[in-house]
Amino acid sequence: MFREIRRFKQALTKEECEKVLTEELRGVLSVLGDDDYPYGMPINHWYNPEDGKIYFHAGPGGHRLESIQKHNKVSFCVYDAGFKKEGDWALNIKSVIVFGRMEVVEDKELALHAVRQLSYKFPVDDAYIDDDIERNGKALVCLCLTPEHMTGKLVNES
Repeated sequence: MFREIRRFKQALTKEECEKVLTEELRGVLSVLGDDDYPYGMPINHWYNPEDGKIYFHAGPGGHRLESIQKHNKVSFCVYDAGFKKEGDWALNIKSVIVFGRMEVVEDKELALHAVRQLSYKFPVDDAYIDDDIERNGKALVCLCLTPEHMTGKLVNES
């Protein structure tokens, strides 16, 4: 059903893919939008190594949420800042693409936990997070991507 990576020698292991998902702050979430046009947006995420799912914070309504409610299949792409080998001009980038199904997290405790974990990726303290949740918690929408297929690769731009 899903295509395998063509350049298998560049493939990342599952552990390397999970490391990219864990360490990077954001990626591009793509959904099937209005009139079946792809709609991709940069978005922050939290990868939970315990359940292997990816969580996102969203507001109520809007293009993204409406698209997911109509068609829950999505893709999510994350890539790192890359590195250059000494004396080489080309950038080496690790990227991961996850295909899966997105749903709204109905369990409020899980949603608050996921949003709190997502917040820890940024330089804020517990007091700031608690205050933000207190002010905006009722409008909180947490999305969960359950992966069905994941690939990663290391690409040299030369």
